[in-house]
Amino acid sequence: MPQNYTIARMTKRGETFEVLVDPDLALKIRLGQAQPSQKVLVYPEVYRDAKKGIRAKEEELRKAFGTTDPYQIALTIVREGEVQLTAEQRRALIEEKRRKVIDLIARNAIDPRTNAPIPPQRIELAMKEVGVQIDPFAEASEQVGKVMERLRTVLPIKIVQITVEVRSPGDAQPRVSGYLRGVGRIVKEEWKGDGSWVCQVELPGGMLGEVTDRVMRLTSGRGDVRKL
Repeated sequence: MPQNYTIARMTKRGETFEVLVDPDLALKIRLGQAQPSQKVLVYPEVYRDAKKGIRAKEEELRKAFGTTDPYQIALTIVREGEVQLTAEQRRALIEEKRRKVIDLIARNAIDPRTNAPIPPQRIELAMKEVGVQIDPFAEASEQVGKVMERLRTVLPIKIVQITVEVRSPGDAQPRVSGYLRGVGRIVKEEWKGDGSWVCQVELPGGMLGEVTDRVMRLTSGRGDVRKL
């Protein structure tokens, strides 16, 4: 069995499937970077239990994935399932996300007693004090809200808010709505006669550029973000 690999697994229809993948390439795929499936999968086999060497049957694969192609199945498992990170990968990814979360909060937060910015070092110390856990795969902007809730228990802190209007074509609405609910608070929404979806959302003031870029990506350039 290959030595330089990690296990990616996914449960579909109540059954677990596993593949052996290159840890670095699998992580890149999880982060949205396209990689050749032939290089990601280190052994062209789909298992029910990789450690025991129990292979999945073709009828099981066809029922769960609609194909028996191990390379295509591996990409699905890596993108949608669970990838076991190496200890080094996890440390590096968590630290990168931690820095991004701290930067976002520092750019958007103030001390409500003085209306002065809060230094990143103070935010970092408070995060350690309350034991904030960072998700290595979730976007930093989507973790700010939960981190802020924890910080308020030990640190006077307030996010400077703005309100923006977001317009999305109907087919992209689920993606756009899901993203916006993770980074802000939707205060008003409606469907227009042309099939588009429009909402007003409260966001941290420093996130306007980031949110605009993300909405444009999610709508393939057909959306619009306007500050009110």
